[in-house]
Amino acid sequence: MRTAIRFLRKGKMVELDQFEPTTTLLDYLRLEERAMGTKEGCGEGDCGACTIALGRLRNGRLVYEPVNSCILLLGQIDGCELVTVEDLAGPDGLHPVQQALVELHGSQCGFCTPGFVMSLFTLYHSRRPGLTRQDVTTWIAGNLCRCTGYRLIVDAALEACRKDLNDIFYLRAAETTARLEALHDTRDVFIGTNDKFFCAPESFQSLLEIYAEHPDATLVSGATDVGLWITKHLKELPKVIYLGRVNGLSTCYNDEKGIRLGAAASYALAESYLKTIDPDLENALTRIGSRQVRASGTIGGNIANGSPIGDMPPMLIALGAEIELQSIRGRRTLPLESFFIDYGKQEIAENEVLTSIHIPHLARQDHFRAYKITKRFDQDISAVMAAFCISLKDGRVQRARLAFGGMAGIPKRASTAEKALLGVSLDDPLSWQAALNAMETDFTPLSDMRASGTYRRDVARGLLKKALIEISENTSVNTRVQGQREQLAGGAHAC
Repeated sequence: MRTAIRFLRKGKMVELDQFEPTTTLLDYLRLEERAMGTKEGCGEGDCGACTIALGRLRNGRLVYEPVNSCILLLGQIDGCELVTVEDLAGPDGLHPVQQALVELHGSQCGFCTPGFVMSLFTLYHSRRPGLTRQDVTTWIAGNLCRCTGYRLIVDAALEACRKDLNDIFYLRAAETTARLEALHDTRDVFIGTNDKFFCAPESFQSLLEIYAEHPDATLVSGATDVGLWITKHLKELPKVIYLGRVNGLSTCYNDEKGIRLGAAASYALAESYLKTIDPDLENALTRIGSRQVRASGTIGGNIANGSPIGDMPPMLIALGAEIELQSIRGRRTLPLESFFIDYGKQEIAENEVLTSIHIPHLARQDHFRAYKITKRFDQDISAVMAAFCISLKDGRVQRARLAFGGMAGIPKRASTAEKALLGVSLDDPLSWQAALNAMETDFTPLSDMRASGTYRRDVARGLLKKALIEISENTSVNTRVQGQREQLAGGAHAC
């Protein structure tokens, strides 16, 4: 067992063996290192002022990902290279991203600038061919600026990121890769005492044994939700078990049966698998949080938290996904929809850990649609999340799975509407009416700051009709707003 975390900083290995389990990376940087370039803005992963970059090995390749340091636990950076805004300038001057921001006047008050710099640093290293303004604005959707204006920042990004790589990180990439490989080991990490600790097990068996011994511990995967418990709710979490080092828990693969996602796989890791299912799912993924959130947040965490407004569960339920749970007593599988019992209550026993999600392939006769309704387009919590998987035979509905988020205390299927759709002809819109009316009995949504219950019910009904129109291939009805994000300002928008 290892009693310290290890990471690379400014080309050197750092070891830390004493810190509170809930110490955030931002607090470490500002309070311990006194590295003040990284700013604290919202403290909840929304504004991007605290963005830093983590260098990780993905399939043997060095990749720099942006993350929100305000809601990332310090222990989570074990085995990574930590890069902050102070590290970018080289012996010959500013980093190309910084220089472009200076020359094109991309900063005024400067509070948000370090976060923008770090997001653009990761874009610079992503080496996207044919980079467009839309690519840049999508990349920095998790960074907010209130005084410079985004045009100048985007101009600077295009100026810097269209050039060939030429910074100190590129020049020492081989050395960094070798050092990160040397940091990898198969030992469990345990820092603290039996009453108060940060633990990062390396194997499934170690995870299950430690969790069995400490059932009161908090499991942390991406910390995009748990981080808010710490920064906003000021929760005391004396025992933290981090899942990010467990061998195989982040593994994803695609085979003849479907897609398997390790529960600790981040959205960024799972994206290449999920987007092969359907374009609607790919579109929805780009609107789940920001790039920083998707680099840390995990599919398994989104499920395990049991949020009624989580975006992934409705889509996975509509696709007929199953989950696997493990404990020292063994393993079991169950349909994802059966995992959610009531608000804040899930079908999981003491010491059980969600380990994987299995998504069957769509059949030829299956038609999938997903719609996210929010007050703003990017990085917003859904008022309604709707996902439909409808199977047709000879133009009639053979099977329907209609799943919603935001309509009840849990992600839930519209079972009455599903039954009403069976046998319906998509060539006869009048025959859809019973299913549309059934939405009234399937849900009694609440009113809150995001939407009224009446609005939610009307939207859910409208989205089902929208899906049926699209699946019927009625091209005379325009159901989508595509490629006009710059023109969308406020209001409710569906992807």
